[in-house]
This record gives sequence, structure tokens and C-alpha cells, in this order.
Amino acid sequence: MGKRLFLNIALMSVVVMLFTSCTYKLTQSGASIPIGLKTIDIQYFENNAPLVVSTLSQQFTEALKDRIRTQTSLSIVRGDAADATMSGVITGYSYGPVSIQATNPNVAPIAGASRLTITVKVKYVYNKDKKFNFEDSFSKSLNYTGDLSTQEQSLIQQINKQLTDDIFNKAFANW
Repeated sequence: MGKRLFLNIALMSVVVMLFTSCTYKLTQSGASIPIGLKTIDIQYFENNAPLVVSTLSQQFTEALKDRIRTQTSLSIVRGDAADATMSGVITGYSYGPVSIQATNPNVAPIAGASRLTITVKVKYVYNKDKKFNFEDSFSKSLNYTGDLSTQEQSLIQQINKQLTDDIFNKAFANW
């Protein structure tokens, strides 16, 4: 009798936990998305960096949309009908040397490697539960050698992937 009572209590506890803990749905990517979150508005990220690359805003915005599209079941919509909004600006785009190559004392030193850095300020608002909201800056860098112009687009793609991963994790992996 005691064993049966224990099993019944254990089973009831599991059922209660299942019903009370279903405020999130887990995606295949490991993201935890609130059950009520079905739509998101990803606004255009304007480039306000002192050094402007004409295609960076479009590339970053599309990379972020693609990350959310492929890793969640959220629908990307425009305007006030969205359950959540992600907006922001590109605040930094810079490159510079990270190591100096030793040269002849009569010649100016040259960079052995350089670093490209992109910084984005993001505001995330989930209308139904303010505890998920944030406003934060994200910055990522990659080192490269040689001429920037021949590798710039590839570096931008790689940095955008790192940035969108960080932003996605901040918004949807809060467990």
C-alpha cells in the first residue's frame, strides 16, 4: 500500500510539474521561447558608425532575420502586430593593426595582422513579459592579414554570424 501511494504521489508530481512549467517551448536550436511569442518585428539596423560600409546595414539586418527564421518557428512581421520587436543601430565599424611586424630601422613598421571590429546596439522588447526585454551592445572582431578590401565582405559575413548568434542567445536562450 505504501509503495503504491508513493508511486501515485510521484506520478501526480510529474504531471503537475509538466502543466505548470509549460511557459516556454524549446526549439531544436536549444532556444527557449515563451509560449505566447509567435511573431517578431526585426527592424532595419541603420549604420551610424563613423566609418560606413554601404551594404553593412542590409547585410546585418538580413543575417539577423535569417538566424531567427532558421532557428525558430517565429513569424517575422512588420509593425505593431508583432509580439516582440528587435531594433537597433550599427555603432561601430573599425579596423586597425593588432601586431607590428619588425622591419629595418630606416623603414616605418608595418602591421603583421589587423583586426576588423563591428559593434551593434540592440533593443529587444517582448510586449507580454518585460523580464525578457534588454538593450545592449554587442561587439565582435576578426583578425586578418593582407589587404582588407579583398577580404572585407567575407570578414563582414563571419562577424555578422557571430553577432547574430550572440543576439539570438541573449533574446532566446535565457534559461
